[in-house]
Amino acid sequence: MNLSSRQDTSFTSPAFSCLSAGRYLTTKEQFHEFLEAKGQEKPSQDSEAPEAKRIRLEDGQTEDGQAEEAAEPGEQLQAQKRARGQNKCRPHVKPTHYDKNKLCPSLVQESAAKCFYGDRCRFLHDVGHYLETKPADLGPSCVLFETFGRCPYGVTCRFAGAHLGPEGQNLVREGLVQAPPVRNGLDKALQQQLRKRKIHFKRAEQALCQLSRGPLPGPTPEATAEGAPGQDNCDSHGPLRMCGPLTDEDVVRLRPCEKRRLDISGKLYLAPLTTVGPTAGWAACHALTCCGNLPFRRICKRFGADVTCGEMAMCTNLLQGQTSEWALLKRHPCEDIFGVQLEGAFPDTMTKCAELLNRTIEVDFVDINVGCPIDLVFKKGGGCALMNRLAKFQQIVRGMNQVLDVPLTVKLRTGVQERVNLAHRLLPDLRDWGAALVTLHGRSREQRYTKLADWQYIEQCVAAASPMPLFGNGDILSYEDANRALQTGVAGVMIARGALLKPWLFTEIKEQRHWDISSSERLDILRDFTHYGLEHWGSDTQGVEKTRRFLLEWLSFLCRYVPVGLLERLPQRINERPPYYLGRDYLETLMASQKAADWIRISEMLLGPVPPNFVFLPKHKANAYK
Repeated sequence: MNLSSRQDTSFTSPAFSCLSAGRYLTTKEQFHEFLEAKGQEKPSQDSEAPEAKRIRLEDGQTEDGQAEEAAEPGEQLQAQKRARGQNKCRPHVKPTHYDKNKLCPSLVQESAAKCFYGDRCRFLHDVGHYLETKPADLGPSCVLFETFGRCPYGVTCRFAGAHLGPEGQNLVREGLVQAPPVRNGLDKALQQQLRKRKIHFKRAEQALCQLSRGPLPGPTPEATAEGAPGQDNCDSHGPLRMCGPLTDEDVVRLRPCEKRRLDISGKLYLAPLTTVGPTAGWAACHALTCCGNLPFRRICKRFGADVTCGEMAMCTNLLQGQTSEWALLKRHPCEDIFGVQLEGAFPDTMTKCAELLNRTIEVDFVDINVGCPIDLVFKKGGGCALMNRLAKFQQIVRGMNQVLDVPLTVKLRTGVQERVNLAHRLLPDLRDWGAALVTLHGRSREQRYTKLADWQYIEQCVAAASPMPLFGNGDILSYEDANRALQTGVAGVMIARGALLKPWLFTEIKEQRHWDISSSERLDILRDFTHYGLEHWGSDTQGVEKTRRFLLEWLSFLCRYVPVGLLERLPQRINERPPYYLGRDYLETLMASQKAADWIRISEMLLGPVPPNFVFLPKHKANAYK
């Protein structure tokens, strides 16, 4: 039976007509009865077709489709406000909260020297007492011990039984010992210099000095048309000065034509996902990031992502040497084409940060975030606000391009207001300022993620940006969506939320097929994510709970995926919310639950039971309910 279809331009639309009505659709009550019964028996279904839509209680409807009794207008408005936007007051419990009796790091690292703080140390020094109060192990094998031959967390590891000797010593596999291969870490000496402001930014200061006197000499339109955008010919600047002393700048500094080129046309670009969840840091501004973390990028690389980018990092925090911010720059060896994304509002901090990263980390490109719609960023003049601050925007792009030895890219939206497009005006300027590539998200700041991405406008912008490569972004959830996007003439596509819903999307695009992935295969993907998370964040209590938090945030998106075998119409659209349905097995049904408590149950399958008083609430109110 075909259900009536209604295409809604809103991402939170409940319309979803492609599920097989007779076999899988059900009601909210039957769905949760089935899960609470642990899949032992399926509830009976009426012969009549079940409701075709997930009923939205915030719109004043009941599960039976009947309108509720008229409530006060103020109450209705308040209910609607609760169902949209962010859970800004959600409880933020740090992972360290669950590990109150912490062992002194000198004992964990088995250091020969005594604790530096002596009697003033606030950590435990009695290993026996620590082991008495330590929770039970979560599993028989330790990922770090199996992978690297040694677990650096010793007795504090939540899988310590796998690598502790009879006397409590930390065992080592001699032939397998190797350091974790993650690059771009923050050196302690560099951190101290940053905190004491002892780093000198010679190139940045020279560029800023020239910017204050006037715009830096950039590629002319004629030169750009002949070569790659932002990489003009060697002779385009005219004859070089032959008088004066020979300086380091003349010897070391690369001319624009000598910069490494960024050739990623036709490749699949995983977006720097900086819109959900907690981060390594827990600062207020870090409530923006989660799912673009390194373990998730490893999952996407395994399924065919070609280009990856780190999560959005605040340039001011990087210049202050904040450990949590530098953690966003880490790179795994599997990321062969990798960049970092910076956010800032002023030329001095952005240019200095670019010079700092150019010295200290290994990247293939640096991206400027000009698309962040978050109020915290926008009100300070960063993100989308730069689209209306052309003088500052130009100085940032020219200054960063002057100090970087790698290509500079920009990610932006169509504009700030919904019907006032600005990107087509900015693209020729960005090309002349030296940007090597631009990625355009087909929505304005005002739209956020509502309504459909405007690919017709992206097609117009391709001509405005030429010959500079332009990547398109927005609403790609299948290989058909990617094919339609490439027909607009873009150099490639960036995939963001589509990768959160199904990270195997990269495989589908490359193989031009729909993958009817089973629930057990999806669980294996989650298990691999937890293993990567324990490698990255650690296997002690803090690392386990941090991995769990990131997993739960990801599950708030994964639950929106509908298996291909259950669909009457292919493909699934990213702006459609599925109704309640029963999967082909219990695990598939559990993964379809939009209830946070069910996501916690999935996390317990992989990471053991949650600590006492554990609380989780996703960032977006529309992602789950209590």
